[in-house]
Parts: sequence; C-alpha cells; structure tokens
Amino acid sequence: MNLSQHNQFSSKASQLLSWGHWFTFANIGLALLISLSYLFADSPPTSFLGITYMLVTWLSHTSFIAFLAFVLTVFPLSLIFPYPRHIRGMAAVIATVGASLLTLDAYVYVNLGYHLSISALPEIISLLWHRLTSSPALTTILASGIVVVILGFQLLVSNYTWHHLERLKQYKFARYAISFLIVCFSLSHSIHIWADANLNFDVTKQDNVLPLSYPTTAKSLLAKNDLLDIESYEQAHNVKINNQNISYQMPSPLEKCEDYTQANVDIFVFETQQQLEKFVAEKKNMHKTEQFLQPTNHDDTLFSLVYGLPAFYKAAILTEQTLPVWQSQRRSIEVTGIEELSFINDQAHSSSAIRVIKASDTPTVRDDETQVFAFSLANNKQEVVTTSTLYSSDKRISKVDGLIQPSDLIATSVGQYLNCKAIAKQTMLGVNLYKKKDDMGVNYSQGVVIAYKKDRITLIDSDGNFKNISAAEGFSIEQGLDIPFLVQSIKKLKTFTQ
Repeated sequence: MNLSQHNQFSSKASQLLSWGHWFTFANIGLALLISLSYLFADSPPTSFLGITYMLVTWLSHTSFIAFLAFVLTVFPLSLIFPYPRHIRGMAAVIATVGASLLTLDAYVYVNLGYHLSISALPEIISLLWHRLTSSPALTTILASGIVVVILGFQLLVSNYTWHHLERLKQYKFARYAISFLIVCFSLSHSIHIWADANLNFDVTKQDNVLPLSYPTTAKSLLAKNDLLDIESYEQAHNVKINNQNISYQMPSPLEKCEDYTQANVDIFVFETQQQLEKFVAEKKNMHKTEQFLQPTNHDDTLFSLVYGLPAFYKAAILTEQTLPVWQSQRRSIEVTGIEELSFINDQAHSSSAIRVIKASDTPTVRDDETQVFAFSLANNKQEVVTTSTLYSSDKRISKVDGLIQPSDLIATSVGQYLNCKAIAKQTMLGVNLYKKKDDMGVNYSQGVVIAYKKDRITLIDSDGNFKNISAAEGFSIEQGLDIPFLVQSIKKLKTFTQ
C-alpha cells in the first residue's frame, strides 16, 4: 500500500472540507440577504417576543438550510471526488442553483403568499407566465442577470476562499458566529414551543414565513392575515374570526362605464321552496341549476346578493349605511322586503335597473325584456352553507360550470346585462358568470371563512378549526389544508380592507 498517496488523498479531502466550511459561511450570508424579503412580505409582529422570534428564526433557520444544502451536496462530493478544481466549480454551480431557487421562492411568496410546491404549480406558472408576457424583455434580462450575478459571486467566493484558506483558518470570528447561530436556533425553537403552548399567535402566525419551516395550521393562517380576534382568545380561549374592526375601503377612482346598456333585472328571493316552485310554474322559460351555493344565514345571503360582497364587510357597511359603490343614476337598485337594507331605497329611482325583491306571494315581473333570477332562502340552519336551486330566464346561466353564489348574480347583472364589466370587477367579489374562468370562490358567514374549489368547500370556523365538505352531496372530505388555495382565498376576501 502506498502511504504517500493515501496521505495526499486525506490531505486534499481535509483541505476541501475546510474550504467547504468557509464557502458555506459565505453562502449563509447570501441566503440571509435573499431571505430578508420574506420578513417584509407579511404584516410584521407587534410584540417584542414576536419581533425577537422573527429575527432569531430568520438567522438560524436560513443558516441551517444553507448548511444542510452543503452537507447533502458538496460535502459527499468532496469525499468521493477530492479534486479541488472540479469540486470548486461544481460547488459554485450547485450553490447558484440553490440561491436561484431561493430567490424564485421568495418572489413567489411575496406575490402569492406561499412557497414553491407541487400543489401550487398551476398558480406559480400563471404568475411567472403573466410576468413574462407583460414585459418579456425586462423579465428575461432581470432573471438572467440575477442568475449571472449569483454565479459570479459563487465563483469569486469559491476561488477566494481556496487561495486564502490558510489565512482564513487563523480568523476566530467564524467560531463565534457559529456559536451565535446555534444559540439563535435553540432560542427560536424554545420560543415557538412556549408560544404554541400559551396561544401566542404573534409568534405562531410566522410558522410558514420561511421555506421548509413549521407547517401552517388553520389558526396560524388566519392569524397571519389578521382574521383572528387574538385578544378574545387570550381572555376566553374562544378564537373568533375578527371582522368587527374591519374598515371597508371603497375602490377609487371608479372605472367609467362608457358602454352602458339599458336593461331591467329582477331578482326574486322566496322564503320557501314551495313559493319558488309556484312562481316558476307560472313563469315560462325559467332555466334551472342545482349549483347555487348560499349561506344559511338569510341576512348574510341578502347582503351578498345586493352588494356583491361577502358578509365579512356587512358590519362596516351597515354601520355607515354605505350605498353600493357601483350604484349610479343609471345603475340604480331598489330593494323590497329587506328591512336592514331599506336605506338603499333613498337613492333608488322610480324605474331602477335592478330590483331585489324578497317575496312571499307571486311577484310581478316587469316587461318581457327583463332578466329574472329566482331562488329560495335556505331552511337548513345546521350548516353554514348549503347548495340549492337557482332559476334564471337566461339559459346560459344554467350551463355555467361549477358553483354560483348570490354575489355572482349582482355581478352578472351589472357587468353583463348593464354592460359595465370593469365596474363590476372593480367593486365586487362576485363573478360575472359570462366571464367565469375557474371554479373557485370565497365567502364569509357567521364568523366562518368559506372557500370553494370545484366540488370541495373548505370551512375555517370560529375556533380556527377546518373541515372540507362536498358541495354536491354535503359529506365530509378527509383532506388536509390546501395552503396555497386558502392563502389566495383569504387575500381575495380582504380585497376591500384598509
């Protein structure tokens, strides 16, 4: 056995290992710089403990990810293939790929609120494609520039640390920095354990901020989006999704409706299914759909029907008696039989374009050119939402794929029949059913966030718990939280908050 060759092999491996530590140390600094964007993507913590946890977790968790990447890639390569020039080149390429992925993940998180994942792939591709098509030259230059800068940094660091390895070994600050990061790592986990046990949402709402961190729960997701009444929870252990302090922010300036079309729309709401069926029997050419999703709380349904918004905004709007922002002299609305919304009639006109009538007897429909919707209020109070039957004089509505909500009816009336599509899109969360592209939506009733995607409805209740149910059959679906979808839904729900 040639001992000199063995010693030479060991010496190279030892040198590469020492070099790898300094190379990783430099990449920890780069990762910390890139991951700063995560800290500014969401609303910051408000307590000293929350801010402390954010900082120590950012330092320790990001450093741990960078070190783990070295251990799983460069370190084994150094032992198996101890050729400095090749290893340094491969390490630079590997680190460039890792830093580029971290940059991409940060961009996705800032824009969508969640990290790279297979389940979020359609939304991520849509985001990147929109960015590319909106400004292809600039996007290509920026993306290529970022990769080139990262690669240049990696090659520079790789060569510098190798050629100055002996001098770097003499520095002592690295061991102090490592000790500090270990303390931060231990402190962050200790704080999280305490916060989880003591219901400190200012800490636990940060669970999913950094990549590869704690999995998000329904409670932390709501807390992160300021939808938990944390004070009530601490006092009474009764978390309630908080919309009491929500300020409704009207969109401004309002889009113009240059292509306004004169039309009449009558929306009839019946107390019982029998009354609805009697009306339909007497009214010809009414088309049926079984995919009408409405809250079982009647007031929430009627509010959503008139304003095109979830009841999340009901308290703020009714307190100020704010009129529907889309309403104008030509787009006037009149409500009948809805006492809490009767103030809207103060601005109604004798020939309002849209009428919403809560009826018990058979109501009178206006002339033959009037578009008509009719449905009955839910009588099943055991659930938060239920699917029922909707009738429409517009045959196209009955052919719409997926669920239809009350807010969609007013959005379709203003956007399609009155031909004010931009205003409907700007002022409502309801969807113009003529323009419906995807089968998903969000609502809110009785303190519960309601989000649906195809046949699956996700309910996050006032305790921060969640369940998935089938829209068509009503049975429970055993499935985990779809975090990307729920983040998207909550962001949409909060569109008009300050």
